[in-house]
Amino acid sequence: MQDERDLVLERVVDVSPELLFKAWTTPEHLMPWFCPKPYRTIECEIDLKPGGKFFAQMVDPDGNKLPTAPGCYLEIVPNRRLVWTSALGPGFRPLAPGQAPWFFTAALTFEPHGNGGCTYTARAIHSTREDAQAHEQMGFSQGWGRVLEQLVDYVKSTPMQ
Repeated sequence: MQDERDLVLERVVDVSPELLFKAWTTPEHLMPWFCPKPYRTIECEIDLKPGGKFFAQMVDPDGNKLPTAPGCYLEIVPNRRLVWTSALGPGFRPLAPGQAPWFFTAALTFEPHGNGGCTYTARAIHSTREDAQAHEQMGFSQGWGRVLEQLVDYVKSTPMQ
């Protein structure tokens, strides 16, 4: 049963969990697809360990930086699960209220499916129903769905050593 404070995107894609995980955890592979075009990611920092930093700076089509704060990884299961939050900074340090439009936790799962594919699930976990609704109104379903399409296209077209 889904909590009303959660937003969920689940899709079966024809890309392996290993490649999706790598694209999510390597800055040079994350930046090309991370936000829906025509928005762009211009900077990314990843310290892939619990308590490690996750940061992605996005800009709008006019080049204006979008408000962002460094996040913190909570759980890492290579090739299967990745959890980070915008409520904590590196080292599990709580962020000050107002450092982000709202705080949420992202839980991504990559489950093998079929012959080399994956069931990809992205869950945005919010503290209140109102925050979840605001995130949905901002475009969660459409935006995260488009980003997944960009991710799959990127992985299929890019050698990932």
